[in-house]
Amino acid sequence: MTRNDELFERAQRTIPAGVNSPVRAFRSVGGTPRFFTRGEGPYAWDADGRRLIDYVGSWGPAIVGHAHPDVVRAVQDAATRGLSFGAPTEVEIEMAETLVRRLPSIELVRLVSSGTEATMSALRLARGFTGRPKIVKFEGCYHGHGDSLLVKAGSGALTFGQPSSAGVPPEIANQTVVLPYNDVDALDAAFRAEAHAIAGIIVEPIAGNMNLVVPSREWLAALRSTCDRHGAVLIFDEVMTGFRVHPRGVQGLTGITPDLTTLGKVIGGGMPVGAFGGRRDIMQKIAPLGPVYQAGTLSGNPVAVAAGLATLALTEAPGFYDRLAAKTRALTDGLAAAAKRAGVSFCANAVGGMFGLYFADRVPASYAEVMACDKERFNRFFHAMLDDGIYFAPSAYEAGFVSAAHGDDDIAETIRKAERAFAGA
Repeated sequence: MTRNDELFERAQRTIPAGVNSPVRAFRSVGGTPRFFTRGEGPYAWDADGRRLIDYVGSWGPAIVGHAHPDVVRAVQDAATRGLSFGAPTEVEIEMAETLVRRLPSIELVRLVSSGTEATMSALRLARGFTGRPKIVKFEGCYHGHGDSLLVKAGSGALTFGQPSSAGVPPEIANQTVVLPYNDVDALDAAFRAEAHAIAGIIVEPIAGNMNLVVPSREWLAALRSTCDRHGAVLIFDEVMTGFRVHPRGVQGLTGITPDLTTLGKVIGGGMPVGAFGGRRDIMQKIAPLGPVYQAGTLSGNPVAVAAGLATLALTEAPGFYDRLAAKTRALTDGLAAAAKRAGVSFCANAVGGMFGLYFADRVPASYAEVMACDKERFNRFFHAMLDDGIYFAPSAYEAGFVSAAHGDDDIAETIRKAERAFAGA
């Protein structure tokens, strides 16, 4: 029995399924999860002392690699001054100023402690601002584990959700309208039927929680114009994509401006930080300025914010995002070429520092197309790569991440090992 096996067995005695977030349990791919002991640059070491080239990167935050000296130093310095105060600090202002400067759509911003908290707050704010009850979300998009978002995806143009988690009352789930991603006609139909009751639309403007799915320009523009026409609030959930795909997120990449933006992951540099912000007139509805209540004892934690500020500063180096995108594209192009040589039905896509791997003939553009990919072949590939020292996300339905710390040699090694894995997949 390996040390990872021992730890997993021990964890299951006191932690549900042995993990503190479901995907970590390896239920989708099978086998024993890896328990990490340390990270450095593009690498993570598991409990058995094996070094892995890491393409998960704490699910996106590690954009400059693990344990970057500047980030570690910022955390150490902040910790010496106190871990938490529950009172305002100057570093919160610095983070807010940074976010407002880098995302012009944000005029006011509030810090929270997670992406889930950010999206929950943004939805409450949209409802409070409009006085309407319903929210539109899209199949395959994940926005955290708030009750109104834990809704099964439907296939019809006007599918009203049913709870996909026990403990979520149907009355709450019924306030969520689930539509297909990248489908303009379904969007139009929903608003023709329910515009008077729809407070807003929340969307991953590039999806990363059903693997990487890129929206059409037409569809994103339709989200904006539909909200404008009907007085609804457009919320970009950029918890994953914010500062991952572009210096100004998807909104900078596409030029489409949301009313509210939710952030997390990169802005915490690997520590728990979230944020939501946007138009001044909407954000002024937040307590204590307005009637929409939101609070958090540890919001704006000075140690976590210090990590985020140090990370964001590193991403402002000239050419940072161009180099990151080039590395990511080199990885996906190399993997696709290796699969082709092996005669495997496979394709890949990349945007900025995010990528998707699909055992399919073409890159998916919707939840249904993602679900049609060959999951079993992915699982075999995942384990072959893991056994060979390469750590991809343990699910066929999650995006991957390249960091600035990944070198050409890491990319080449990954492609070389993938060629062997494809041969057995």
